[in-house]
Amino acid sequence: MSVPITVVVITKNEAERIKACLESVAGWAAEIILVDDESADQTRQIAAGYTDKIFVRRMDIEGKHRNWAYAQAQNQWVLSLDADERLTPELKKKIEDLFSQPIEAPAFTIPRKNFLGRYWLRWAGQYPSAQLKLFKKDKFKWEEVEVHPRAFLEGKCAHLTSPLLHYTYRDFGDFLKKLNNQTTLEAKKWFDVYRSDPKKANYKMNLTHACWRCLDRFLRAYIRKQGWRDGFRGFMISFFAGLYQIISYAKYWEIKNK
Repeated sequence: MSVPITVVVITKNEAERIKACLESVAGWAAEIILVDDESADQTRQIAAGYTDKIFVRRMDIEGKHRNWAYAQAQNQWVLSLDADERLTPELKKKIEDLFSQPIEAPAFTIPRKNFLGRYWLRWAGQYPSAQLKLFKKDKFKWEEVEVHPRAFLEGKCAHLTSPLLHYTYRDFGDFLKKLNNQTTLEAKKWFDVYRSDPKKANYKMNLTHACWRCLDRFLRAYIRKQGWRDGFRGFMISFFAGLYQIISYAKYWEIKNK
């Protein structure tokens, strides 16, 4: 018997990973929807073996794109997944137990085990890395911005304890590719926020402040969040956390001075 939820998966050129994602929910969820951002690979063809509810939509703004995808669900409850995420049998059992009784909360966070290749990153803020994943579609939406959208929820969120698997980075090169894309969006967001307030921009968006944030993010991840316990991988993850800040500032500076 399937669980009365709709699994919504957002994709873009995910032919390598989409099969494992969909296999983890096939035959378990009442409905599977895939919203594809004009993939040039075999993503949609592979997904067709698991669902006939495949939509092609170019991603304009991430929050807006996700909200549109959730609106296509026929069920009241939505489980939002990315192609690099997998449900475990333990997590599925927890969700089944949840739906065997009246549910009071409008949404649930789910912890994630983040992987670099096949290595589980336990430190540097990488675990539990809980995100709001399971929700009533009429009670939740994302802020419609390009990067780091905020979640808007009517009611109080509850929490599941069993994690899903998140194969977020294939290797360090994949990490840097994602960091490059995210810092570009971050810089654009900063420019939009601060261009209407030059005084605030001069105070918060300068080289000294950017260098301080770079050092602060590294130390926070490596020392306070014990990234050192993941060895060299933990050092690099912490280093990239700091690098994110200085690269975002450099791109912001370029946009501002064009």
